[in-house]
Amino acid sequence: MVDFCINGGGMVGAALALGLAKQQFKVAVIEPYLPAPFNPEDGPDLRVSAISEASVTLLKALGAWEHIAAMRVKPYTGLSVWDDPAHRTDFTAQSIDMPQLGFFVENRLLQLGCHQALKQCDNVELITGQMVQDIQLANTAKVNLSNGETIEAKWLVGADGANSQVRKAAGIGTTGWQYAQQAMGITVKMENAVEPVTWQQFTSSGPKAFLPMFDNYASLVWYDSPDELKRIKSLKASQLESEILKTFPDELTENGNRFSVIDKAIFPLTRSHANQYVKGRCVLVGDAAHTINPLAGQGVNLGFKDVETFLSVSSEFKPNNNESSLSIDAQAFSQRLISNYERPRKRDNLVMMTAMDGFYTLFSNDVAPIKWIRNQLLSVAQRIEPAKQEVLKYAIGLR
Repeated sequence: MVDFCINGGGMVGAALALGLAKQQFKVAVIEPYLPAPFNPEDGPDLRVSAISEASVTLLKALGAWEHIAAMRVKPYTGLSVWDDPAHRTDFTAQSIDMPQLGFFVENRLLQLGCHQALKQCDNVELITGQMVQDIQLANTAKVNLSNGETIEAKWLVGADGANSQVRKAAGIGTTGWQYAQQAMGITVKMENAVEPVTWQQFTSSGPKAFLPMFDNYASLVWYDSPDELKRIKSLKASQLESEILKTFPDELTENGNRFSVIDKAIFPLTRSHANQYVKGRCVLVGDAAHTINPLAGQGVNLGFKDVETFLSVSSEFKPNNNESSLSIDAQAFSQRLISNYERPRKRDNLVMMTAMDGFYTLFSNDVAPIKWIRNQLLSVAQRIEPAKQEVLKYAIGLR
């Protein structure tokens, strides 16, 4: 029997496993599909995350960041947001005395870095190549795998994404909806180097964003209706490049910088929030508990905040050298998880989800009064430096 069985060894699940292992708990991680090994000759992956300074601090403490940074990351020092060029707000790392605002990192490399660190933990069992067939919940959690093996744990953690098996097995409902728009991620290779600045322009059809990556690669994010993105995705590379030039702002090709399309994919946009994060012997983290509009790149950072808060609770129950880790008081731990993990994280995640929806509604339409309001907000924000600094610190997890 193990203390914690984590279903899902992605970025968030693997980070939690690292933290629990460092607290001397016995951990099993079920991850059917391990990511492909890193090859520096490979081009970038489509799935990229903006990792905040707060998340980097956590990953450093867990011993994963050194492995991630040894592969490839792209620090960024600026963030610009605008409706039209006359009304924009520019944020800089220099304004808050930071070397950078965060890093753009491919999701696969975040996962690989955590798994490399896990290899050094002899109290973690990584189960790969097997699917979860059945989950039985009573005084303990029993997870039956496709090879006939059963994992028994005092606690079962769902880090298994938006369609979480753990959440369904625990009978935890969700609230939410699918957004009318979708997002297309487009990897491009720029002819010349670009500034380490990410930007986002808001239009009535949806935002258009630019994320700098390693070397001269970049990721473009194009929000639009499903029908329009389906049309765009069917275009040949040269045709798509023409559409990008027509639709994206001039900042993309500033100073005559050209680009070529490398890859593209469409992603649905969903908001979902679990009614409970803790029920019986089950706990939810990351996308299993909440999915958010990726407008400000907060998704995985919220997941890492879940991990940090979870670990602050479990640290109170970590085993001493002279006792078995299985002596953890289940009732006391459950009550502590509800009061010190579920309640604060559910509240904070809901605030962020609601803020992103409000931001999206405010900026993705051409209704004249609303357009006037948002232009005034951007103009005022640009001029009031103290307020801008506070917004920036909150966005990168320093508040």
